[in-house]
Amino acid sequence: MRRLLAPSALLALALAVTASAATLPSLFYKAKEQFRLASYSDCLVTLDRLEAEANQPGNEGARSQLAPSLTFYRGACLAALGRADEARASFEAYLTYQPNPSLDPSLYPRRVIAAVEDARKGLQKPAQAPQAPAESGSFAAAYRAFVPKDVGETDGADEAWADGPVRYLLTSQQRADYERLSDLASRSEFVTEFWKNNDPHPETPENEFRQEFERRVAFADARLGQEETRGSLTDRGMLFVLLGPPTWVGRRPIAIGEDSADPQGMSRYNAFEAGVALKNSSSNGQSAAILANMTGPANNLPESETSWRETWHYRRELLPKAVSYQQVDFEFVTKRGYGISVLQRDDIALTTIQAAKNAGRSGLVLERAAK
Repeated sequence: MRRLLAPSALLALALAVTASAATLPSLFYKAKEQFRLASYSDCLVTLDRLEAEANQPGNEGARSQLAPSLTFYRGACLAALGRADEARASFEAYLTYQPNPSLDPSLYPRRVIAAVEDARKGLQKPAQAPQAPAESGSFAAAYRAFVPKDVGETDGADEAWADGPVRYLLTSQQRADYERLSDLASRSEFVTEFWKNNDPHPETPENEFRQEFERRVAFADARLGQEETRGSLTDRGMLFVLLGPPTWVGRRPIAIGEDSADPQGMSRYNAFEAGVALKNSSSNGQSAAILANMTGPANNLPESETSWRETWHYRRELLPKAVSYQQVDFEFVTKRGYGISVLQRDDIALTTIQAAKNAGRSGLVLERAAK
């Protein structure tokens, strides 16, 4: 049974947190409250402060976690203020994190919901090129529009090179050969030869295979990071680097009883929010009512609110030629105590990933996507 904090304990916690106002949690909760109170201009100012704080050294993990919420609330504030074009740009960025959001009309103004739908429809427009891959949805559209920052064909011939995203392409023998090299010159020569052997058109000055690979890595790093893990090294990042953007992405909650884990609940309000409300109460009676309202069983969310399955669907034309399936669905599970976006490694998924690795080593998949 969940134990409730006494009002005095909640108040003490709230005072302790508010004593350091320029923290990420306090700024985030402040922005949420300002949005709830329709103080949209003030919320934008707080979001700017929150982003600046998140960009400070040492906040890398929090920065990746906050990125979806920052883009959403900024877009929502802009939409509510009637700044439709700016809102659409923010929501297009948000949709790359959460491709299929579902907004409660009772919580968000009509302008916000309309702006999200407008951004979604804009991203789902098919590419104009007639030979474009048969990929659709906000994920693929975001990748087509993605411009990498400071990404070029650098040697990267340090000791950790084989542990980076290139490990998806290296054979076990190549990895062992590289790890035996002890000096920078030898490693640099190895890297140069590796990309040369994976150049689909050696007669041209560009290496289209390497360019597409590094662009996918940059996109995964920018969009798919998880806590302290680099985006291209997560399960979703691996799949994106090997296969590119999926045909579509879907997400659904894991309902209570769907798996063997015991259902757990979580409060709609955390201790900080309850403490602030208690601090602003005018009497003991009001404090008791607030405590009951904010921490009672009616405010418990089912496990499905914190656990979900994300499905990446690939049609035949986006799969390696060696794969005989007409379509392949990859599932990523997020669940408290289990992990974040953990790839479900069934036989079809593993077979397809191995085929993509083999094809990638000869440049076939990446070359086709780069055309």
